[in-house]
Amino acid sequence: MFEAIRSLFQSGNEIDYAALLGNGAQIIDVRTPGEFAGGHIKGSVNIPLDTLQRQLSKIKKNKPVITCCASGMRSGSAKTILQTGGFTEVYNGGGWISLEQKLKKG
Repeated sequence: MFEAIRSLFQSGNEIDYAALLGNGAQIIDVRTPGEFAGGHIKGSVNIPLDTLQRQLSKIKKNKPVITCCASGMRSGSAKTILQTGGFTEVYNGGGWISLEQKLKKG
């Protein structure tokens, strides 16, 4: 049963976030400025979720975008906002700490 539930949330292949970053991906951290100040991935840009819609012009549409937050909920919402805004290559990186660990492994 666990495998069936897990398969609902996975796209099959594990995403190589380090390779995406190496190919020019942008990391957009959608947490609040206070959360971001408490720690973040080096090079990431803080655009809080509640302001993202108004700040889409700050993000390059011709580069992959990786969203992150504290746990993955807000970054999932951010992915939807970006896709609705015309971004074609968007990845939900989930929580910033786990994303940072994945980037270090790559």
